[in-house]
Order: sequence, then C-alpha cells, then structure tokens
Amino acid sequence: MVQSLTQLQPLLDTKQAAQALNIAESTLEKKRLDGSGPRFCKLGKRVLYSSSALQEYVEKNTRNSTSENHS
Repeated sequence: MVQSLTQLQPLLDTKQAAQALNIAESTLEKKRLDGSGPRFCKLGKRVLYSSSALQEYVEKNTRNSTSENHS
C-alpha cells in the first residue's frame, strides 16, 4: 500500500541501515546483491531503506532456536 508523502518515514542510507542492524555495510551490500537482505528502494543512484523494512527484516529473521528452519 502506498503511503502519502506526509506519512513517509525518513529513509536511511546503507551506512545508517547497517548501523541500525549492527552489521557491516559490506554485509548489507552483499545481502542486497543476493536478495537476502531487507527491502530497499533506489532513487537515482541512492539505495535507501525505510525503518519499517528494517524492522520487518529483523522480525523475519528472529528465531527461538538455532535448529529452526530458515525459510
């Protein structure tokens, strides 16, 4: 669902998103390349992440056990 411009969250660049996730920028870039990272948008040459996309990514990767399936 598309939000109106007044409802948009501030967008984070790769450095800010990596800091928020507590991972290296290079790790986030690799995950973006192979499709295993959080959703992002591309505006011109800039790659940007919404905080909701980062939160969704964290929730999707939250586990209760190391033996859980990573689907």
